[in-house]
Amino acid sequence: MKELSEHLGLSQTTVSRALNGFPEVGEATRQRVLEAAEQFQYRPNASARKLATGRAGAIGIVFSAERNMLLDPIFTDFLAGVASQCSLADNDVLVSSAHGDEAGTYRRLARIRSVDAVVLSSPTVDDPRIALLQRLGMPLVVHGRCLTNLPYAHLDIDNEAAFFQATTLLLDLGHRSIGLINESLNYTFAMHRSEGWRKALGERGLPAPPELECSARMTEENGYRLARNLFDLPTPPTALLCSSIFAALGAMRAARDTGRIIGKDLSIIAHDDGLDAIRPETLTPPLTTTFSSIHAAGMRVAEIAMAVTSGADPATLTEIWPVDLVFRGSTVPPVS
Repeated sequence: MKELSEHLGLSQTTVSRALNGFPEVGEATRQRVLEAAEQFQYRPNASARKLATGRAGAIGIVFSAERNMLLDPIFTDFLAGVASQCSLADNDVLVSSAHGDEAGTYRRLARIRSVDAVVLSSPTVDDPRIALLQRLGMPLVVHGRCLTNLPYAHLDIDNEAAFFQATTLLLDLGHRSIGLINESLNYTFAMHRSEGWRKALGERGLPAPPELECSARMTEENGYRLARNLFDLPTPPTALLCSSIFAALGAMRAARDTGRIIGKDLSIIAHDDGLDAIRPETLTPPLTTTFSSIHAAGMRVAEIAMAVTSGADPATLTEIWPVDLVFRGSTVPPVS
């Protein structure tokens, strides 16, 4: 730092503030410092920077070891988005696995201040983590929402509107028996999707039979099992809504195993998180989806987290993204 300041003819304080993004440093000076730092391959000492700025330069994400999210492609794509955006701001991502006592992990992070903010994912309807982190004085941003009166920063998609729109599409095509393969209703996004399904049916004067709504962790195997259960009903559904493209893959396999032709005997709509590994347009038939990029959500959540650490009011950092409905060959009118 001393050598860099002498080379530029600036004080060490000015150089430090320029490197750490303090607003009182002019843009021309900031660019001059950054260019010199890059030219001479200057890298700040992390411990010294933490002492000088009071920041760890890291965002934290904690998940339960019992629900290993690193095996979930949707979560890992979200995490990749967070890491991508953090790297642009010279921040790190600290991922921790909590064995049994997730609250204890948050208390440890707050005590040692190894992260500047925490990202919460997959919030439950009445998620206790928000109140806990606020009591600990730990900044946070939630990917999703929960039912609380506490102000907190969050980014969510409009799950209710997405599944209302998807159900309405099927109703417009003539379907009257529409099954819902969902995640556990303990999760807010699943509750909202259920509400969208129910609302669309109710507006047409149709019931939402409990036997047509099923839930489990969104895996291909669970999608297969739940679809088979629906197909075994005395009056099976003519259309399915799936909360995940993985559950939809299982449902499509179940349809084939029971002699159903998707796009003829059965219609399917799934939620697509925009994963590179699975392209719904390449399936047979191409899959109609509600679409919102989970990677883009991760990038935006990281931006919000860094804004919170910089002192922005969390109550002003709330976003609900609309969801696209992409019509493809897996949705057709029911067989007469």
